[in-house]
Amino acid sequence: MTAPEGQNTTVAFVGLGVMGLPMLANVASAGFDVRAFDVAPQARETAREHGHTVVDAAADALAPADVVITMLPDTPHVEQVSREVLANCRPGTLLIDMSTISPLTTVELARTLADAGMAMVDAPVSGGVKGAVAGALSIMVGGAPDDVERARPVLASMGTPTCMGPSGAGQATKACNQVAVAINIQAVCEALTLGVKLGVEPELLRKALLGGSAASWVLENLGRQMIDGDDRAGFRISLQVKDLRIATDAAARTATPLPGAFGVQDLYLEAIAQGEEANGNQALSRVYERLAAVNIARD
Repeated sequence: MTAPEGQNTTVAFVGLGVMGLPMLANVASAGFDVRAFDVAPQARETAREHGHTVVDAAADALAPADVVITMLPDTPHVEQVSREVLANCRPGTLLIDMSTISPLTTVELARTLADAGMAMVDAPVSGGVKGAVAGALSIMVGGAPDDVERARPVLASMGTPTCMGPSGAGQATKACNQVAVAINIQAVCEALTLGVKLGVEPELLRKALLGGSAASWVLENLGRQMIDGDDRAGFRISLQVKDLRIATDAAARTATPLPGAFGVQDLYLEAIAQGEEANGNQALSRVYERLAAVNIARD
């Protein structure tokens, strides 16, 4: 997608990690005038090597921006950038936060920006690095209708935006997504563990389950990686724990019982205790191998 004819939109893109860099590339390719920034010098240098316009101070990206996009690790990082937006941007600036952060904090940030004559849309994503590179992310959007429509052309350069409701609804949807994915990973681990204990070959079990109602993306993709002993990170355990913390914190603050989410969070913490925080989240199977004294991964 290209920027609408006659639209002269300057975009500040903050956060140039494994997701942010290809997302930046798609926004720039769509015809928007983009200035990029990251606190990490190496990330800035990598973006420059890819031909992007990169500045060495956040204010230099933010001051001329009509739209600010953030793709950052956690809630405190977005809070910091929002303070810099307030300090450096003019009224009318739109902040699009595509990080995965607290939905409750998102509502507070949106209110603070609105008081300063600015706007915020929360737009976390699903689809991983492959979706970011292909411009095929699923984008869960929360915000006032006019602000969501203003953000839509930029978001459409990175994937498919779906408006979920008012401010915070995008982040709330992402939290729900992460709960469902994590528990699905746990379910696959438990099925494979029980199968091995009962003498069933794991790959045969996986294929049989894929043919019935247990079929899922997790079983198809991460289940195969578990059996292959492939711990490479498409999505790191440390980030899975961060996302589950967002969900369980929201649950605690709203008196919402989530026994499955709290339980799988504890299992992921056990993985971190064993030094596996940089592994892919499918490495939860290692926890079950230790608990049940089985080998899910083929030798």
